[in-house]
Amino acid sequence: MRLAHKRKVQMKLQKRVKSVLSATAEKPVQKKIVKKDEAPAKKVAAPSASTTVSLTPKQQQVLDIVLKNPEGINSKNIGLEAGQEAAKAASWATGALKKLLEENIVQKEQLEGNKVQYKAN
Repeated sequence: MRLAHKRKVQMKLQKRVKSVLSATAEKPVQKKIVKKDEAPAKKVAAPSASTTVSLTPKQQQVLDIVLKNPEGINSKNIGLEAGQEAAKAASWATGALKKLLEENIVQKEQLEGNKVQYKAN
């Protein structure tokens, strides 16, 4: 492995920041005794109280831009708001958006044709 590549990888690993997402905690559902003529009550799955997600500064910047636009924003506009060139804006944002989609922080909406918008969950 080249030394320059190794340094670059180490720098990327050190840039990671911890971001804590808090979800509203629900009270646990208590079990009821069910009689034969009654239907069983549906259980509601309670989300975990807090989830720790490791985000890079770029991913955090993209998340902040998406949170500013609750109506939705496409990847090109995300890149332009971050100060990228028009030709590189969409591809710059897609890497960070991919991680945010995997962590279910951002949701992807398919519009007509091949147009896509991203909204915060």
